[in-house]
Amino acid sequence: MSHSKPNWSPIWLTCVLVGLTAVHTLAKEDPAVPQQVKLSPDLSTQQLSMSWLGGAAATFDLLILRTEFNETVFYETVSASVNQESGRHQWEWTSVEPLECTSLSVKIRSRDGQTTSDWSSTEFLQERYLPSNGKISMFPQDPVVPVGSNTTFCCILEEGKQLDKIEYGNSVMHPTQLSRRTYSVTAVNQAPSTSAGVNVVCYEKPDKNMAGTVVFVGYPPLPTDFVCETHDLTSAVCRWKEGPDTILLGKRKTLYTLNNRSCAGSSTRNKFVECSDPLWEGNWTLVAKNPLGQYSLTDAAELSRRVHPTAPENLNSVVTSWNATVRWGWRYNSYSSLALVCQTELTPKDNPAKRSQQTSGLNLRSMTLLDLYPDEEYSVRVRCGAQHNFWKWGNWSETISFRTNTYAPEAPDVWMWMNKDDTARVIWKRLTPRQSHGPITAYEVTLWSPEEILQRTASIPPDTSAYLINLTQITTLGSDKITATVVARNTGGMSQPASVHIPLRLTDVEPSSVSRLVYTNGGFPLSWQQDDNATCAYVVEWYNAVCSPNCPVGWIKLAAGTTTVSVESADFRPGVMYIISLYSSTSEAPELLQRWQGYIQELVPSTPVALSTTQQDSDILLAWGEIPLVNRRGFLLGYNIYISNDSQLTLLANLTDPESRNYTVKGLSEGSYKFTVKAYNSAGEDTGATASILLEPYADLLILEIFASLGITSAFLLIATIFCYKKRKWVKKSFYPDIPEPKLPGDWSRAQGPLDVKPSPHSLVHMVDRPEWDSSKEALVVIPEEDEDRLGDDTDEPASLRYYHHVVDERPIRPRFPDSSASSASSLESARTDVTYTGIQTSGSSLVFPPDAEGSSEVPQPLAHPSFCRGEGGGGGGGGGYRPQMQSRAQNDDTGLASPEPAFEPQAASAGGYKPQSSWHFDSPVGGGESAGLAPSLGSPTSIASTQFLLPDGEEHADERRQPAAAAAAAWFTNLLSSTKP
Repeated sequence: MSHSKPNWSPIWLTCVLVGLTAVHTLAKEDPAVPQQVKLSPDLSTQQLSMSWLGGAAATFDLLILRTEFNETVFYETVSASVNQESGRHQWEWTSVEPLECTSLSVKIRSRDGQTTSDWSSTEFLQERYLPSNGKISMFPQDPVVPVGSNTTFCCILEEGKQLDKIEYGNSVMHPTQLSRRTYSVTAVNQAPSTSAGVNVVCYEKPDKNMAGTVVFVGYPPLPTDFVCETHDLTSAVCRWKEGPDTILLGKRKTLYTLNNRSCAGSSTRNKFVECSDPLWEGNWTLVAKNPLGQYSLTDAAELSRRVHPTAPENLNSVVTSWNATVRWGWRYNSYSSLALVCQTELTPKDNPAKRSQQTSGLNLRSMTLLDLYPDEEYSVRVRCGAQHNFWKWGNWSETISFRTNTYAPEAPDVWMWMNKDDTARVIWKRLTPRQSHGPITAYEVTLWSPEEILQRTASIPPDTSAYLINLTQITTLGSDKITATVVARNTGGMSQPASVHIPLRLTDVEPSSVSRLVYTNGGFPLSWQQDDNATCAYVVEWYNAVCSPNCPVGWIKLAAGTTTVSVESADFRPGVMYIISLYSSTSEAPELLQRWQGYIQELVPSTPVALSTTQQDSDILLAWGEIPLVNRRGFLLGYNIYISNDSQLTLLANLTDPESRNYTVKGLSEGSYKFTVKAYNSAGEDTGATASILLEPYADLLILEIFASLGITSAFLLIATIFCYKKRKWVKKSFYPDIPEPKLPGDWSRAQGPLDVKPSPHSLVHMVDRPEWDSSKEALVVIPEEDEDRLGDDTDEPASLRYYHHVVDERPIRPRFPDSSASSASSLESARTDVTYTGIQTSGSSLVFPPDAEGSSEVPQPLAHPSFCRGEGGGGGGGGGYRPQMQSRAQNDDTGLASPEPAFEPQAASAGGYKPQSSWHFDSPVGGGESAGLAPSLGSPTSIASTQFLLPDGEEHADERRQPAAAAAAAWFTNLLSSTKP
């Protein structure tokens, strides 16, 4: 039997290899546990330095805990460096909180990849947290931090106390508890503090104990412009700018070192810091340092290229009229071999303009100043620099002053002014201080003629610039001009003479046109054609257009070939017109060539026009006067005419002609109007002149209406008169018929004896009301005579009216009185006249007689006086004929009884014949007198053949008093008709 070998060798080999690997792994040693851990805190920087012995491991795990709450503060794997001498590993950790705030526990272990050793023994940092420090504390104390950083502060309370609050400046912070007694706050992005810092205060309760600290927030140093130079050609002076303010002062200020030598540094006026080096080294290093950092600057140069001379000393001057020499000295003798360039700054006393002058040389110690003005005060100072390898100007010396000597004045500028009153003025410009070369003591004016016949000299005070000449008092034997010469005098001498020719009569011919100027670029630009006669010069003259005869005059003199100039003056004022004239200056008198006028700036007129209004029929004429030139303040362009409507101006017209002086507003209706006229120029309108007018109907139309009315009335009257004349018979028959004379029976031609007049029989008229009639109307009822006695005062019947028939004898008779007992043999009963009653009064109040106050009116009294039957005077004898009965008027109810005595009217008594009614008024009561209140007549008796009313004579006078005009017209009309009677 054969046996085969098992096939398991590869599996066996694999298992062997795995086993060998496991044995090798178990045989590898673990990393060493760190030993001898030491903690070294730096409280100012809040850094904790840790060192230990850690074997061959290169990385370690660090664990830092807050001991009391066992809170992890830091846990990371770090690479620690090895101190080759001691063989210890070192690593530094910076704490966010101050290291004094709480106890810290530190443990370290070694790491080799994923393999770590055991943790080392715990080391504690707790010396500031010991319970023995029982007082409240605040950390860190007075830290200095940069602007924008974050700072954590902690407060350690006493045992058994509680935190009240923590304040940063004026802000209350939100604390975080770190341990049983410790709380912290963090100020984020801190702003710059003041130089005194910011207070951070911790309060505990309940007893309000507090602890605090001050934090200074500033900047690190940053100096600039570091440079070194020499003043004495031996030593070095270095200076620099400190840069931005670090805000840190006192023990926290910036300290400087120059080439590793401490340099206190002194600040200069221009914020430079200087530090001296006794020897010129050629290279310098500046280091600036403060608690927040340090900064370094360097400089290098040769001595000859950094020479900065000091200021000249001991200045003095030597002066003349036109120049001065300035002298000075030097501080260092080494400058005697130094080539220098020096500069002077010269300033006139009354002129801010400064002038510089330079000079150079070896051992330079003086300079001459040229082109000065006599009798003028100057101030001067000097500075110098190296002529070769010029580095910079040295400092200015002190300023000294001096005054130049006086000198003869310059010739004055002379001109003349002709007045229209045969006088002239010689005028000249006062010399300026630079022209006078010293105080002017007087001006001398000399008048002379070319023939030297006349010569007169006058001394003028220095404050005068004109001399008046009366030309009528000068006789020159045929000469037509004189020459005026003016010289100025001072203590230094006399000026050169200045002359002007003056004609003895006004020869200026006004130009045909005056041009207007526009003020531009600070002056009036003038231009003109070249004048061949102006062999000497031109004179441009200007003056105020509204000035008085002695007004100020300005002028400038120009060379002969000049054709343009800009006239400028400090005396020009806005709103003032100036007249500018161009004269040619020759050997004879000046000749006027051209004239202009203009304003430097136009203003609105200062006063309005004087406005007046005049009515012209239905038009209104507005008229105004001229605005005075002084008030125009510009070239007038025209006038605007406005009408005022409820305080609002409406433009009526714009007159573009400045010479316009009136304007007519046409076609207006009657009423009140208000107009305003405003003058305007390029600057605008003036305030305006306002005038009001009431437009009334114009007189021509009124006269026309009056004549038209008179013409129409005259034509109507003429037509009416012609018509009445043509129809006069018809008119007379219709309106004024003939009344026949009454005829009586019997023979009345013979003489009659006395008549025995009995009471005439009478009739009674009753007014009764009838229901079927209108209540306002009444009726008359005739009561028989026999029934009269039955009517008494107690009856309810209406009162009665009696009417008596009378016959008047044509012969004169003796008057009869009612109380006569004689009786006539003749009776009047047979002589009755039939009477018809017409026009009965319908008013009950006026027809009813009131009862007699005595109660005895049963027999009525006669209403006609007997004297009516007698003749009085010469006219009464021929008045025989028929007379109608006059009826007295009844009184009103408020007047009582009717008078028993009828009114006596002489006219009625003396009038003879028959009287027709012509003035009776229907229903018209008569007022006044004794007859007031009486009822009017019931009617008037008429003849059988007539329709005319017959009224008592008393009615005629009443009507005449009431209507005198109507009565006169009626009488005229009656006379007219009577004149046409055949």
